[in-house]
Amino acid sequence: MGKNLIIVESPAKVKTIRKFLGKDFAVEASVGHVRDLPAKTLGVDEKSFAPEYRVIPGKEKVVAKLAKAAAEAENVYLAPDPDREGEAIAWHVAELVRGKGRTVRRIQFNEITSRAVHEALAHPRDLDENLFNSQQARRILDRIVGYKVSPLLWKKVKRGISAGRVQSVALKLIVDREKERLAFEPQEYWTFKARVLGPEPPAFDLELAKVSGKKAEVGSRESAEAVEAEAKAKGFAVAAVDEKERARHPGPPFITSTLQQEANRRLGYTAKRTMSTAQRLYEGVDLGSLGTQALITYMRTDSVRIAQEALDAAREYILEAWGADFYPDKTRVFKTKSSAQDAHEAIRPVDVHITPAQVKAALPADQYRLYKLIWERFVACQMAAARFWDTTVTAKAGKTEWKAKGERLLFAGYMAAYGGEEKSEAAELPRLAPGDDLALQDFGKEQKFTQPPPRYTEASLVKELEDKGIGRPSTYATIIETLQGREYVRMAERRFAPTDLGMVVSDMLAEHFATLMDVGFTASMEEALDKVAEGSQDWVGLLQAFTGEFYPTLSQATKNMTQVKTGLDAGLACDVCGKPMAIKFGKAGTFLACTGYPACTNTKNFLRNDKGEIVIQEKEPQEAQGTGRECPKCGRELVIKRTRSGGRFIACPGYPECTHAESLSTGVPCPREGCDGTLVEKSSKRGKVFYSCSNYPRCDYAMWNPPVQEPCPACGFPILERKTTKQGTRIGCPQKTCRYSRSEGEEE
Repeated sequence: MGKNLIIVESPAKVKTIRKFLGKDFAVEASVGHVRDLPAKTLGVDEKSFAPEYRVIPGKEKVVAKLAKAAAEAENVYLAPDPDREGEAIAWHVAELVRGKGRTVRRIQFNEITSRAVHEALAHPRDLDENLFNSQQARRILDRIVGYKVSPLLWKKVKRGISAGRVQSVALKLIVDREKERLAFEPQEYWTFKARVLGPEPPAFDLELAKVSGKKAEVGSRESAEAVEAEAKAKGFAVAAVDEKERARHPGPPFITSTLQQEANRRLGYTAKRTMSTAQRLYEGVDLGSLGTQALITYMRTDSVRIAQEALDAAREYILEAWGADFYPDKTRVFKTKSSAQDAHEAIRPVDVHITPAQVKAALPADQYRLYKLIWERFVACQMAAARFWDTTVTAKAGKTEWKAKGERLLFAGYMAAYGGEEKSEAAELPRLAPGDDLALQDFGKEQKFTQPPPRYTEASLVKELEDKGIGRPSTYATIIETLQGREYVRMAERRFAPTDLGMVVSDMLAEHFATLMDVGFTASMEEALDKVAEGSQDWVGLLQAFTGEFYPTLSQATKNMTQVKTGLDAGLACDVCGKPMAIKFGKAGTFLACTGYPACTNTKNFLRNDKGEIVIQEKEPQEAQGTGRECPKCGRELVIKRTRSGGRFIACPGYPECTHAESLSTGVPCPREGCDGTLVEKSSKRGKVFYSCSNYPRCDYAMWNPPVQEPCPACGFPILERKTTKQGTRIGCPQKTCRYSRSEGEEE
C-alpha cells in the first residue's frame, strides 16, 4: 500500500478521488460515523459530561480495515465532509488509527475535483477541537433530552415514542398552526370582476379597489348588490394610467434550506430526497464517456458566497451562451446572513460548462432534475435583471374605484436561464388615456370567506425553522422524517397535519417543559453551539447551564405529568353499551375504544374533519376472497384477508381454532442472484404496501411498486415494476441506474 492514506466519509467518494491521485495514495472510507454513545445506556457522566464513546455495532470490520491501512501508511489524511459532523467523524477516526510516528492531519474540500483535492493536500491542518466540541455538545444535549424525556412519555402516553430537543419544537410549530386553524372564525367577503372594452381592443378585467375612497371591504350580499348597482348605473371611465419600467433581479444561489424549499415547490421532493440526491451529485456520478465526476459543491451550507473562479466561469459561460446584454454591469455578490457559517460556498455546479443537457442521458431522473435546478439557479444569479413595462389603469364608476394591472416583458435577462420563478397574472392592456369611456361587457361578483392560516408544507416548514433559528439546515430532513416516523404528523394534501398523538405529546411537553419547548430558547442554544465552534464558549459550561434548569424541571414533570395511556375522553358514547369512548394510541395507530373493556370490546377507527371533530369510519363488510387452495392444517379453503393497516395476506377462515397464515405471493421470483425466494405482498405499520422476498431475513430484497415478471430489455435485470403516475401506468426497470420505461400495454 502507498505511504499516504486518505480516509473519506462515503464509499462513493473513493472512486472519484482515486482517479485524481497517483500510486502513492490509498483511499478508504469510514462509511459515516465509526463511534457514538452506547445505544442502551445514557453514556454520559452527568457531572463531568465525559462521554462514553464506543465503536458502533457492525462497524468493527470497517475500523479494523482503517487501522490496518493507517498502520501501513506514513501520513494519514482525514477527509470527511467539511462541517461539524465531518469534523466529529475525523476526530473519532483519528482516535482509533493514531499511532507512534504517524502524522494524522485534517484536509477538507468544498468540491470533489482534482484541483480541490490537491489544494487540500497542500494545506493540511490539525483537527479543530472547538468544532468537534460543538458537535459533541450538541450530541450530548440531544442524548440527555431524548434519554430522559422519552421514557417519561412511554410511561404517560405510549411506549416507543420519543422527544427531541429540536424535533419537539418543530412539532409545536405544526400543532400551534393547527390550533390557529381550529380557532379561526371565517369572515364573509365579496370579490368583483368587471369585463370592459375601451376605444381599442382587447377587452380586459377590472377589479374593485375602493368604495367611497376607502379600501373595498364588502362583507354582505346587500353591500355587494349595492356596489353592482352603483357601477352599472354610473358606468366606467378611465381615471388614470400609470406606466413605468420595472426590474426584477435574480435570487442568490442555493444554500441547504433554499434548495430544500425550491426542490419541494418545483419538483415535489421531500427534504430527505433532496439531500440524498444532492449527496450523490456531490460525491460523484458515472457520466459514461466523461467518466466519474462530482457535479455540485458541498450541499450542507448556509453561505451564499461564490468562489472567484466560479464567478469567472459563470461570466464566461453567460457571454458565450447569451451575449453581453445578459451579463450585469458588475459581478453579482450576495450577502450571507450574519448568523451563517461561512466555512464553504453556496451550492453550485462544480463546472458550469457541464450543462444539464449534456448529462441528462447519464443521470437517473431525480439526479438530473435536481442538477438542472442547481445549475439554472447558479447561472441565473450571475445574469442581468429581467425588465418589464408595468401599466396600472384606474377606473371609476360612481363611488367605486377599480384597478387593472398589465405587464409586458421587455428583456428576459436571468429568466432566460431560470424561467418561471415568479408567475404573474397581469396581462397586456390596450392603449388607454384618462377620460376614456369603458363599455361594460360582463359583471361578476362572488361570495367568499376568509381562510385559516395554511398548514405547513415541507418548504414552508423548512423556511419557518430557518427564520426562527431552530436547528440547522443539515438537520431539517431528519427532523421531518422523525416527526412522520413517530406518527406525530401525517401528510394531508402535501401539508403537515398533527395527529392526535402529536397534539397530546406537544401539549404535555409544552406544559411541563416550557423552556425546552420555547422557540427563542432553542434558537439561543444554536447560537451558543456556534460560539463553542468559534472557541468563545466552553462546552462543559454550556451543558452545566442547561442541565441546571432541565433536571429540576424533569423531576417536577415526572411527578405531575398526567397519565393518558388509558385513553383520552372522546366525547362520544359507545353504540354497543353506552359507556364513554376513549381515544387510544395503539401499535397500529390511533383508534376509539370503549371504556367498558373487557366487558365491552367495541372499537372504531376515526378521522377528524376540518373543524377537528371526530368522524367515525364505519367498517364496510367484505366477503373474504377465496384462493382455491386448502389450508395445510385443517383443509378449509384459504382466503385473502386484510390487516388493520390495509395490507393483504392469506389465512384460514377457521381462526382462532386454526391459526394458519401466510404472505400473499406475487408469483414473481426474487431478482437477487442466488436467491430462490419469491416476492410477496406486505404492508408497513403505516399501511403502505411493499413487496419483499419470501426468504427474509436471509434475503432483504424489497421494492415499493408491484413487480412484473419480465426482464429489462435495456439492462437485463430479471424483473420490471409497474408504477402509477399522473400520466398513467408505466412499466419500468427498478434499477436506479437504468432509465428504461414504457407505457403499460406498449409493446417493447
